[in-house]
Amino acid sequence: MSTSVRYAITGTAAIATIVAGLWPFLEPAGRSGILAAAAVALPVQIIAFWALNRFRSELNGFLAAWIGGTLVRMAVIATVAVVVIRSGTEGAVPMLLALAGFFFGLLLLEPVYFRIGPSETVEA
Repeated sequence: MSTSVRYAITGTAAIATIVAGLWPFLEPAGRSGILAAAAVALPVQIIAFWALNRFRSELNGFLAAWIGGTLVRMAVIATVAVVVIRSGTEGAVPMLLALAGFFFGLLLLEPVYFRIGPSETVEA
């Protein structure tokens, strides 16, 4: 099983655990919001991790994937914020907090799966 698939499985399990833990404390609008945030954050984060993993031995590719992934995450949060605030979506606050939190939590999970082996080096 590839590193990206293992990361995706673990990330999905982590988000599911967080959603299940928050579920009893939220109103229906908040529940919908965190489910939507999970549905947005997980694929974006998995693709960003795949790109980092794919280009980890190429310095320029790695930096491009790292900076690009960061910019994509920021753009996703900004876009979702504009859309939900302009549309008056109920549960916008829990959605935006969960979206940022999911991105941050999944970002902290990356180093566990992103280890460079002794035979891998980065060439400048």
